[in-house]
Amino acid sequence: MNDQPKDPPSTMSWHATTILTVRKDGRVVVAGDGQVSLGQTIIKANARKVRRLGKGDVIGGFAGATADAFTLFERLEAKLEQYPGQLMRACVELAKDWRTDRYLRRLEAMMIVADKETTLVLTGTGDVLEPEKHVMGIGSGGNYALCAARALLDQPLDAETICRRSMAIASEVCVYTNDNVVVESLESSV
Repeated sequence: MNDQPKDPPSTMSWHATTILTVRKDGRVVVAGDGQVSLGQTIIKANARKVRRLGKGDVIGGFAGATADAFTLFERLEAKLEQYPGQLMRACVELAKDWRTDRYLRRLEAMMIVADKETTLVLTGTGDVLEPEKHVMGIGSGGNYALCAARALLDQPLDAETICRRSMAIASEVCVYTNDNVVVESLESSV
């Protein structure tokens, strides 16, 4: 008989969405699919997982539990009010709270946020990451969309076209991703 304790199940299983961001030629785009799944059943096909935050000068997209993500969006908006025009600072402060606050620590979601200068990925483990090559994907189809976007980056395509094509590819491969895509964009200084 094996008396070794079993590892607890991972709380970091990201399913049921794809969020992608691309920053290219003076524009930053965040795109997300609309599928919400419960187990093997599609509950909703047109959820809006990408939205503008703050005064409309920040775009955010989430992967993970919807209620958790809305809580994090609210917290991030409060940080953006506290630190206007300082997305990095607002995100670092949110990540500190997320990592140390007993309630927030239990939230299961990831976020991509972008303003005209910065793109960041936030996780519940305290990570605030800037993506390489100005492209990042999260969620169950995030790696598929990321690979497609990286392959398209050197083509004569704008950021939105790259996002839309990459999301279409992800929807063909990932069963938790559909082709009902919401796109938000901002003029970029990078």
